[in-house]
Amino acid sequence: MIIREINAMRGPNYWSVRRHKLIVMVLDLEAMEDFPSNKIPGFPERLKKMFPSMYSHRCSEGCEGGFFMRVDEGTWMGHIIEHIALEVQTLAGMDTGFGRTRGYGEKGVYNVVFSYMEESVGRFAAQVAVDICEALIKGEDYDMDDDIQKMRELREADRLGPSTGSIVEEAEARGIPWIRLNKYSLCQLGYGANQKRIQATVTSETSSIGVELACDKEDTKYLLEQAEVEVPRGDIIRRERSLEDACRYVGYPLVIKPVDGNHGRGITVDINNYEDALEAFHQAKESSKNGAIIVEKFIKGQDYRLLVINNKLVAGAIRTPAHVIGDGEQTVDQLIARVNLDPR
Repeated sequence: MIIREINAMRGPNYWSVRRHKLIVMVLDLEAMEDFPSNKIPGFPERLKKMFPSMYSHRCSEGCEGGFFMRVDEGTWMGHIIEHIALEVQTLAGMDTGFGRTRGYGEKGVYNVVFSYMEESVGRFAAQVAVDICEALIKGEDYDMDDDIQKMRELREADRLGPSTGSIVEEAEARGIPWIRLNKYSLCQLGYGANQKRIQATVTSETSSIGVELACDKEDTKYLLEQAEVEVPRGDIIRRERSLEDACRYVGYPLVIKPVDGNHGRGITVDINNYEDALEAFHQAKESSKNGAIIVEKFIKGQDYRLLVINNKLVAGAIRTPAHVIGDGEQTVDQLIARVNLDPR
C-alpha cells in the first residue's frame, strides 16, 4: 500500500461542515484491493487482539462491536486504516471519533478521512495506521508503544498554551468556529468580517502600546511607581561593572533577570552573594535582546496568574514550578514518576 498524499483540513470542508479538523489521506491499496479483511487468514483475530478497545467503534452498524462485524464480514483496508488512525490517537489521549473512507476515482485508491486534535499527531497517525495494518496483514508483531509516546510528545509540543486553549474552549462552547493560523498560538475566531484573532492573551482588540509597555519591565516598573503601586526595589544595569553597586543598593536576597524577557528565561532567584549574582547576570545577558538587566529585591510568596476580562477578574491560578523532593532513596526519574501519578 502506498500513501500518495496527506492533507489537513482546518475549517468547513467537502467532507464535513461541522468537523473542521480532518486528515485526508489518499491511499493506494495496490494488490490489497482484491483482499478484503475476510480473505486474509487470521487478520480479524489479530486486529481484535491488538485493539480490543475498538469494540466501542460502532461504524455503520450503529452498535458497539459494529466495526468488528464489518471486519468479519469483509471490509477494505482503507476503512480499517481509518479506524486504526482514530484508535491510536485515542490511546495517546486524544479521543477523536469521526471518519469515513470513500473512493478516489481510481480503482484501489481511496480518500481515508479521520478527525484529529493536533495536526502533527493526525499526520503521524495516518502513517502509523498504514504501518500497523501492513504488519497485521503479514502476521508480524508490531510494538506501538513508541508510536503512542511519539504522538503524546507531538501533542505537548504543538498544543495550545493554557491561556489560548481556554479561550478556544470557550469559543467552542459558544459555537464560535476557530482555526489555528500558525504552529504557535495565533488563532482566528470566526470567519470573514466577523473574525477576531488572538495570540495567547493578546487579541486583535489589544492596544499596541499596552503590549509594548507590558514587555518592558523597566517602563512597567516606572509607571507602577508613578501610580503609587508598590513594587520591589530594583535597578536597571547593562554592564558588569555596575552589578556590584546595584547589589549593594537593592540588598540581598536578589532576583536578576532580563528587562525584556518572558516565560522565565534567564531568571535567577534567591541570590545571596556576589559570586552567584555575577553568574546570574551572565545568564540573564544570554536571554536579553537589548542587553538591559534588572536587579530586584527577592520577595518570597506565591505566584499567581490572574485573568481579567472587561475589567473584571474572572479566574486565578497559582503557579507552582515543576519540582521533586528527594528522599535519599529514589532516583530523580523515580521521584518524577511518582509525582506524575497525581492527576493534578
